[in-house]
Amino acid sequence: MTYGAQDCLLVIDVQNDFMPDGALAVPRGDEVVPVINRLAQAFGHVVMTQDWHPAGHASFASSHAGRAPFQTTSLAYGEQVLWPDHCVQETPGAALHADLCIPHARLVLRKGHHANVDSYSAFLEADRTTRTGLAGYLREHGVTRVFCAGLATDYCVAWSALDARAAGFEVVVIEDACRAIDLNGSLEQAWADMTAAGVVRATAAQVLEGHPAAPR
Repeated sequence: MTYGAQDCLLVIDVQNDFMPDGALAVPRGDEVVPVINRLAQAFGHVVMTQDWHPAGHASFASSHAGRAPFQTTSLAYGEQVLWPDHCVQETPGAALHADLCIPHARLVLRKGHHANVDSYSAFLEADRTTRTGLAGYLREHGVTRVFCAGLATDYCVAWSALDARAAGFEVVVIEDACRAIDLNGSLEQAWADMTAAGVVRATAAQVLEGHPAAPR
């Protein structure tokens, strides 16, 4: 089934630093690449996101003396998980995976480029006020339903899905086209939050058949 003008596949952060040998490895993150490539063939409208941090970003543990990755700290906008340095602008780790093959993607949206604000969501940065402009772009193109895939399920995918719902879009998360970090129960919590918000959970096979599963 080919999806129409109202549908967009949102491919989130399929970058080298999130691969199993990357700086912020998502377990089995490389497995999403062939699945996403197959999915992309069904969509005329594909948008990709790219984590794009300046060196010394506020979300890096190395930017906070005495702090280690995966600890938390308080920034101006609230609690922040501290990450290993990753997806630093113009480094190989920030590049999209070489096997990702979506030549017809219409937009690559870079996020996390503000030095003092992290950005998980493709729609709204972690301060919850700075917008990326993606919602307006999608509306101008007549999109009403967003299909989310990529990395990681419990962070950038979940935040993007929730913000897309808050912006008024129908949202489907393709669970086998995503992989999770699962930090302190974050995956279970992410699915609970998404289900409560009305996000549909589906497999790639269901999407390609055109029959996404009901939320569960």
